Amino acid sequence: MTRRIVCLGDVMVDVLAILPGPLRHASDTPAPVTLGHGGSAANTAAWLAACGAPGYFVGRVGDDAFGREAVRVLVDQGVSPLVSIDPAAPTGVCIVLVSPDGERTMIPSSGANLTIRPADLGADLLGAQDHLHLSGYALLNEGSRETALFALGTAASVGASVSVDAASAGPIRAVGGAVFLDWLPDGALLLANADEVRALSPEPDDAAALDHLVERGLTVVLKRGGEGALVASGADRLPVPATPVPAVDTTGAGDAFAAGVLAPLHHGSDLVEAVRQGNALGARAVSQVGARPGRPRAAR
Repeated sequence: MTRRIVCLGDVMVDVLAILPGPLRHASDTPAPVTLGHGGSAANTAAWLAACGAPGYFVGRVGDDAFGREAVRVLVDQGVSPLVSIDPAAPTGVCIVLVSPDGERTMIPSSGANLTIRPADLGADLLGAQDHLHLSGYALLNEGSRETALFALGTAASVGASVSVDAASAGPIRAVGGAVFLDWLPDGALLLANADEVRALSPEPDDAAALDHLVERGLTVVLKRGGEGALVASGADRLPVPATPVPAVDTTGAGDAFAAGVLAPLHHGSDLVEAVRQGNALGARAVSQVGARPGRPRAAR
């Protein structure tokens, strides 16, 4: 059993617009707008706390009202925040456009998330019994990459276990799949969807791409949306069925899924059972508006 699950990465204020239909380019598209809290790593920590697991969040906010609110909300949601404050850069903000089918399009402004430095992490960031969960955005964004690599190095030096959420296929292709894989330690648990797996591998075939990642020493949980997930470890390829629900908003679904996997692993479950619970928590997330447990508030 791990002592703490330390989620390192981004925290954002989310401005969500629930679109009633297609976005009308160069015109108006009236829609309900809500203010919520997001950021992949912060979301995962909040969902971990909702599962009764010890969720810690490590990140950076601006010296502004959004930053103070972000920290307050994390504490209210049961997260232990280890947050540094940037005196100049603003707290990150993300505009989220949710289409009628529940799919989200994000327009992020990372702000202080990009200014976190290794010195902000503290000497006791991780112990041997802790688990580091790293948002891929922390590696993919150049401003936070040094700190993300430092955290991975710290985990290796103390013997802490590691999981990484691949985050997004487009940025992976921008830095190069082989480069991203070189950053990951042997034995890490990688959470990725099919597009991200293809971005990480030179293999054109989906199954061969997954094999490539496993051959690199990773255990991979392939997220397949409504088709569930696939656990790939060694020679095993184990499907885990989905929990079917109507999709309202997919914002934060992958973060909830990550928490749903990590929480039962913390309590001693095997990986297949953990992924089953991850599917269930991801389904809960897509059934609501917003990226965190509970509902965001209406914008004024």
